[in-house]
Amino acid sequence: MTKTMRVFVTGATGWIGTALLQELRAAGHDVLGLAHSDSGADLLKARGVEVHRGDIKDPKSLVEAVQATDATIHLAFHLDFSNLLESNRIDRAAISAMLDAMAGTNKAFVGTNGTLVFARHGGVAFEADVPSVNSPLAIRFQAERLVVDAAKRGVRSSVIRLAPTVHGAGDKGFIAMLINLAREKNAAGYIDEGQQHWPAVHRDDAARLYRLALESAPPGTVLHGAAEEGVPMRAIAETIHQGLGVPTKSVPAAEAGTHFGLISAAVGLDNRVSSQATRELLGWKPERPGLLDDMRAHYFSSPAT
Repeated sequence: MTKTMRVFVTGATGWIGTALLQELRAAGHDVLGLAHSDSGADLLKARGVEVHRGDIKDPKSLVEAVQATDATIHLAFHLDFSNLLESNRIDRAAISAMLDAMAGTNKAFVGTNGTLVFARHGGVAFEADVPSVNSPLAIRFQAERLVVDAAKRGVRSSVIRLAPTVHGAGDKGFIAMLINLAREKNAAGYIDEGQQHWPAVHRDDAARLYRLALESAPPGTVLHGAAEEGVPMRAIAETIHQGLGVPTKSVPAAEAGTHFGLISAAVGLDNRVSSQATRELLGWKPERPGLLDDMRAHYFSSPAT
């Protein structure tokens, strides 16, 4: 029987965090959720979750919560597309402060990265792989290494590389952005032939993976949060076409920035990844619908926001 824990969760009010709260509590764990605003604190209280006021921009504000709990799951990320260097600096500083406070305790720390660190054309990325230094998102790997290396300092640390598409009813991420663009431009776009792939995972399956990592991942483990190895971008565009009634459109790579704006780099990445080792290690079995079925069920009944 799994030992119940008191778990500190950063990003507890976010898209995955709110699903994780339910997953953890259903498994018998107590949760201390990070909130940096009154509205976030109110959301957590309404869900019956104890609140810790702090902010990842203030690493010292996280230390007390880490010390007062049995384990930590780090989901929060201050995303600023206009200054990703600063976003990643903030993340590393927060991670360093929390891991320093956990050194020698053998407490569990589950960090977060993204599979988009593997910017490649062709082939499949595996959990043991290291991204190329030429990857446009390789900077995220620095935070991952901080977490993995903490295993040498007496922390039961693990990292989940999440698929870029964590989907479900209420999603406001990349797929919602693509749908909004299709409405705005009256076309469901894809780059060139649309043969780029995005892995995908339902947020409930992602939340379950975080819980399993918390409970049993060995120190220094890298995991892949991808239920689907890679959904072709053209298939995503065609599903948007079916849902909105707008035509599909091939956008030349040279024009991707104009059409897709801030997410053009992500749309152009081929990002097939395997999660077989993750499934075998933790017994993770994704059960929720795949991306395209989920899009048809939830994404077109009202404007995406």
